[in-house]
Amino acid sequence: MFDPFQTFRWQLAHGRGLELGPRGHLMAIVNVTPDSFSDGGVHDSTERAVAFAKSCIENGASILDIGGESTRPGAATVSADEEQARILPVIAALAAETDAIISVDTYRAQTAGAAIRSGAHIINDVHGLQREPDIAHVAAETGAGLCIMHTGRDREKHADVIADQYVFLEQSLEIAAAAGIGRESIVLDPGFGFAKDTEENLLLMARFGELLGLGSPILVGTSRKRFLGAVTGREAPERDVATAASTALLRMAGAAVFRVHDVAISRDALLVADAMLAAGRIP
Repeated sequence: MFDPFQTFRWQLAHGRGLELGPRGHLMAIVNVTPDSFSDGGVHDSTERAVAFAKSCIENGASILDIGGESTRPGAATVSADEEQARILPVIAALAAETDAIISVDTYRAQTAGAAIRSGAHIINDVHGLQREPDIAHVAAETGAGLCIMHTGRDREKHADVIADQYVFLEQSLEIAAAAGIGRESIVLDPGFGFAKDTEENLLLMARFGELLGLGSPILVGTSRKRFLGAVTGREAPERDVATAASTALLRMAGAAVFRVHDVAISRDALLVADAMLAAGRIP
């Protein structure tokens, strides 16, 4: 069973690393897209995306997650060339102008490689290496950190929500191992909202500790998801308080990294959770 509060150094590209365990970290969502579900078009130019990313760093983000294709259900697929045209200038500018840890949100091996060459440190694959398995070789060759996400899309799911996590993520971990990626480079993501209904998402939260048996730190992305709207009755742009609440709860349950739209509000929630955890460790 993985101990989520002991120090774990996540190995990243370009000789970087991030210490997980003693405190939680925020990953800021920077969508360079016109059609993302809650912020499409807001940061769809290099200048606006870079400015927003810098504000996220100021508000407490440890990681900037740059994406060029929306993952909302029904979103239009873009070509690899279009995806790269959107994100590579943003990544290059942030790598040149900041010391931030940069993640690329892509499932394409070609885009991942180009992003790492442009200065990114982490590959965040929402298809868990199972759509383009060559992306695992890109991670191995570049030394990139790797976030492997679970998805229920386009596959038959196991009836039990935790069993389905194990079935999918263990297959992804086999792909990573076959490519020569060490576990020190990997974090896992249970994929809140990806072909999961409200009950399944709430069960994932309630049974979160069972995921630690997979043996890796866990990143979560509940931010503004539909199940939070089902619970609160709020539309996507109004779900940041609910996101912050889920951040605190999942930190207490052992999550390490939190992918969010509003960094400032989740930062405060995370600080309270970390303070409680620290107090609990005092003899």
